[in-house]
Amino acid sequence: MELTKICLWLSIFLIIYPNIIYPSLVCLLGLIRPRPLRRRSWLPSVTVLIPAYNEAQNIAATIQNKLEQDYPSDRLEIIVISDGSTDGTDDIVREFSSQKVRLIRREQREGKAAGLNEGVRHASGEILVFSDANSLFAPDAIRRMMENFADPEIGYVTGKLAYKIRSDGIAGSGCNAYMKYENALRTLETRAGSIIGVNGGVDAIRRELYRDVPRQLITDFVLPLQVISMKHRVVYDERVNSSEVANSELGSEFRMRTRVGLRALRGVTYMRRLCNPVNYPLTAFSLISHKVIRYFGFLFLAIVFVTNLMLVSTPGYAGLFIAQIIAYLLALVGWRKDLPRPFRKLTLIPAYFLSSNAAFAFAAIKFLQGETMATWQPRAGAQPVARFNRAA
Repeated sequence: MELTKICLWLSIFLIIYPNIIYPSLVCLLGLIRPRPLRRRSWLPSVTVLIPAYNEAQNIAATIQNKLEQDYPSDRLEIIVISDGSTDGTDDIVREFSSQKVRLIRREQREGKAAGLNEGVRHASGEILVFSDANSLFAPDAIRRMMENFADPEIGYVTGKLAYKIRSDGIAGSGCNAYMKYENALRTLETRAGSIIGVNGGVDAIRRELYRDVPRQLITDFVLPLQVISMKHRVVYDERVNSSEVANSELGSEFRMRTRVGLRALRGVTYMRRLCNPVNYPLTAFSLISHKVIRYFGFLFLAIVFVTNLMLVSTPGYAGLFIAQIIAYLLALVGWRKDLPRPFRKLTLIPAYFLSSNAAFAFAAIKFLQGETMATWQPRAGAQPVARFNRAA
């Protein structure tokens, strides 16, 4: 019985820890030993790399958005890497060929990492900027990113990604709420040192720090860790704004979360040396707290449910079990598409939380089975808005 109680409360702690306790500890660390950013105007040569697969509906707006950046045109080049597109994406990119826009066509579809590895070999910029094929930057986004690189200690910069919601479902609203939380946490991590993981649709790296990423891994996760291992900082700049249209379908969001989770687990394995607290004390603390423990939240949730059920007849534990049942019922109800708005708000967090943990569970199973998911599909309902909206 005592062992059951220990498992229950330890699992509850491990669910709460990465979401509430860890951010509090990072905030405290930033107050005790702040790492301020030393920004100033700097205009290095920049190459914007845009990996794309069947993005005919998005790519023209994305390229035009980058061409309209408030940045010297003679110091800016754009490379689109088409990963075996079959919908006319390549033809659209070729229409921009007279405006310092280059197309790299990959016949064999291998995914984002393989595409970026090839794109970098053709890039001439001192700084590499990464954009998703449906990411729209604020007009000053690239200029503001470069201000961070004026500090030689900074090796990688990511910006603020906001999701535009075109439906009231949990896929879009939940994704937007999650991104707001992540951005707030990255602000705290930046004040304390470096962030763990970036917004892959709006980020940049020094050209000399780029290392090829194995095709089955997630670049948004592995590249920043490689930069940290080379003793440079990875920082978040909330002034660098970008927007994308959120997934409108829960199934699409679930598949995306599964793919990200699987590739992140492989990324942790690939960069496992950074989990050594002796050689990388702060990085190991952040990596394990922010990512590893969170990815196994589904396991802790299952342990809490089972152990609480075993203790339900013990005084004081019945209420906790009822609370769990209510939370899961709210999550299941939240998956319905026809809920009135007040109920959608009430069920949003439990529904998205449960969906994300279910996706991580599937990712863990695929990881144990040795599966990989290198390629991707465009977001469901992810047509971009015509221009960037500063209020995003």
